Amino acid sequence: MTRVAAVDCGTNSIRLLVADADPATGELTDLDRRMTIVRLGQGVDRTGRLAPEALQRTFAACREYAGIIKEHGAERLRFVATSASRDAENRDEFVRGVLDILGVEPEVISGDQEAEFSFTGATKELTGRDHLPRPFLVVDIGGGSTEFVVGDDRVRAARSVDVGCVRMTERHLVRDGAVSDPPSPEQIAAMRADIEAALDLAEETVPLREARTLVGLAGSVTTVSAIAQELPEYDSEAIHHSRVSLARVREITEWLLRSTHAERAAVPSMHPGRVDVIGAGALVLLSIMERIGAEEVVVSEHDILDGIAWSVA
Repeated sequence: MTRVAAVDCGTNSIRLLVADADPATGELTDLDRRMTIVRLGQGVDRTGRLAPEALQRTFAACREYAGIIKEHGAERLRFVATSASRDAENRDEFVRGVLDILGVEPEVISGDQEAEFSFTGATKELTGRDHLPRPFLVVDIGGGSTEFVVGDDRVRAARSVDVGCVRMTERHLVRDGAVSDPPSPEQIAAMRADIEAALDLAEETVPLREARTLVGLAGSVTTVSAIAQELPEYDSEAIHHSRVSLARVREITEWLLRSTHAERAAVPSMHPGRVDVIGAGALVLLSIMERIGAEEVVVSEHDILDGIAWSVA
């Protein structure tokens, strides 16, 4: 048994997992799993730089996480940074800050590495379930990018494309510095066209339509599941391995895209940091399901964070 810590710093959120890993059984036992919305990717699509206030929010979360890691006595730590910090001109400032606080340098991984970790984290506990036909298509809808991975016991093909809930919101739904409330049909159509073009790119290298089981990861997908189940609050156990039909995803997406900020914020399972970007994230999920003809999505709370933990174990 090895006690490990994994940090996944994405475009919208930073997450920590401290767990005991047992390679013999393939089990991770969570000791602490948490998420903080820091919006590191704020404005990156427009400016090409990480905003000073976004860096400060991220460093504050890192200081909190450093205390938790020390408290649990984790033997090994790996910090992985994804889309926003790949794209930013001033990413050296981000790297120095994390190194000072946590004592490890963040690894700004490639989209392919990101996809491998996501696949491992999502499917390690699904491989013995005969009722889920293979191959799996694991889709990780992040803030700045979406990863597509097809595989059985291991990855067969993977691709990362630059569509995510934050990037799509900032590119298509912001007018005069504020998110449209609700967006116009023209804004939604432009966003949908961007997503479809990204799916065309993904299909150049990943056989999306060969998948027999679609597994959806990350906050946009888990929030859609929470809404579908009408949960009175966010409940990881109820969400993990839940299934949401195509019809229900379409219904929820259409509602999110015609709702106001106040209506979305009133959803009891909605994290405040997702209120403005959930419509775009849900549309990415819906577009994928329609493209591959998936009748449902299997929702996983285990994702890139778990894959990072296994990589250090």
